[in-house]
Amino acid sequence: MLTLGIDPGTATTGYGLVTEKRNKLVFIDHGIISTSKKESSQSRLRTIYSELKQIILEYKPKMVAIEKLYFGVNSKTAISVGQARGMSLLAAAEGKVPVAEYSPLEVKLAVTGYGRADKKQVQQMVKTILGLSEVPKPDDAADALAIAICHIHSYKLASL
Repeated sequence: MLTLGIDPGTATTGYGLVTEKRNKLVFIDHGIISTSKKESSQSRLRTIYSELKQIILEYKPKMVAIEKLYFGVNSKTAISVGQARGMSLLAAAEGKVPVAEYSPLEVKLAVTGYGRADKKQVQQMVKTILGLSEVPKPDDAADALAIAICHIHSYKLASL
C-alpha cells in the first residue's frame, strides 16, 4: 500500500512516500514544499495545497498519513501548522485518498520503539528501515517518511 506521509508546516511541509513489497518497506520519494515569509499567508497555503495535490495526482497513494497537531508553547506556530494541515487534508479529500492521523508519540513509538526518541534516533531508524545509504534530508522530509512508516506498521497491526 503506497502511503504518503505529510509533516505539515507553513514554511516547510515535508512529504515522504513509502510502500510495502514482500513484507519489506520500500522508499519511493521524499521532499519538501517550501514557502517564503515574503508571501501572503493565502499564497503560502495555496502553494502547499497545489503541490500536495500534484504529488497525489502523480503518485496516486492509497493512504495519506499526517501528523496530528501538537499544541506546544507557541500558539502562533500551532495556528499556522493547523492551516497547513488543513490544506493537506483538503488535497487528500479532493484526491479521494483516506487520511490517518498520528501523534508525534505514536510516530516515535512505531519507528523506534521509544516514545521519547529524539529527532536523530527517528532519522537513523528511518534510514535503517528503508535501507537508505544516508539519513534522508531535510528533517521535515525525514519526519514525513517516519509518519508514512508509522501508518504502514499501524495498519498491519490493526488488520491482525
